[in-house]
Amino acid sequence: MIITSPKRLGALALVAAFAIGACSSTGGSTAPSAAAPSAATSAAPASDAASASAATTLPQPATDAIKLQGAGATFPDPLYQVWFQAFNGKYSNVQVDYQSIGSGGGIKAITEGTVDFGASDAPMKDEELAALPAGSKMLHVPTALGAVVVIYNLAGVTDLQLDAANVAGIYLGTIKKWNDPAIAANNPGATLPSTAILVTHRSDGSGTTNAFTTYLDTVSPDWHTKVGKGKEVNWPTGVGAQGNDGVAGAVKQTDGAVGYVELNYATQAKLSSAKLKNADGQYVPGSTDGVTSAAEAAVSSFPADFRQAPIINGAGATTYPIASYTYLLVYQDQKDAAKAKTMVSFMAWALTEGQASEADLGYAALPAPVQEKALAELHQITSGGAAVWP
Repeated sequence: MIITSPKRLGALALVAAFAIGACSSTGGSTAPSAAAPSAATSAAPASDAASASAATTLPQPATDAIKLQGAGATFPDPLYQVWFQAFNGKYSNVQVDYQSIGSGGGIKAITEGTVDFGASDAPMKDEELAALPAGSKMLHVPTALGAVVVIYNLAGVTDLQLDAANVAGIYLGTIKKWNDPAIAANNPGATLPSTAILVTHRSDGSGTTNAFTTYLDTVSPDWHTKVGKGKEVNWPTGVGAQGNDGVAGAVKQTDGAVGYVELNYATQAKLSSAKLKNADGQYVPGSTDGVTSAAEAAVSSFPADFRQAPIINGAGATTYPIASYTYLLVYQDQKDAAKAKTMVSFMAWALTEGQASEADLGYAALPAPVQEKALAELHQITSGGAAVWP
């Protein structure tokens, strides 16, 4: 994917910064110790990512020319493209071809073995894990967190507040006009037009949809009964668009349209996003700080198998109510030793040095305890039964 907005300049600057760092480096990179999770519950500052500890030397990729093929979530695609370029700048023999086809497509591709890694914002379900090749095990490696925001295109309205009932009503099709009394009640003093609401949703299997519908399923009994949650649902109303960028594009083209995307895509498209009412009764905008607050509040319950559900209505006055991890999906035992070594090297780099680029691209870095658990998980990857990173 090509990043096309002012964000692209920041992305290129980040790649350049990584490249300068790689050129000036004279030895192996280091990572935090992965021996045991920290008791800390705050996210590691991005500036400390590369210098957090010198306890563990990061694994190096294979020296042969390696091309890794991946596919999946559109949610983290802008971040991943920056990472892949930066890693190639550090190791010119490594190239990564990543196709952002949606989380459902990524799960399908890695299950069928047509890619070296998949990517999904929605953890694989038990039935999806059961469909893997016999004797295999899939690892979920968290890489970042993001906010799913409600974007809108409404002439003259740049500040909009919505509560859970508003969002559910819009997507159930029971709230049809922007000046509906239920919306007006949350926006005193605002002049809301009688424009019809055009609902836009994802047409593909999507982790962003999983997070958004998990929110609706949590806050609305009607939605829970009539629709439910998942990467794909039977939408009561609206039109579909492919990918986060497709939804953003559709909303931008139509006055009165509403949609849901990962925060970065709203920023790229220069679209307004609504402030959502959180569990503390505060209207908060989508932000990396709001996502970090959600992740920190939930870190003590992060599951042992890494399959963390979207964090909905987390506690805290500044917490954003729809936050989601995104994952790289890799088989625990790898057939190709050189690719396995390279993949582990890339993931270890992404979990340490790569975290520094997340905030500038609209993502939240992993909380320190989750980062350390993820690094420890990489030691479980084998090739031919032998540990890739002992």
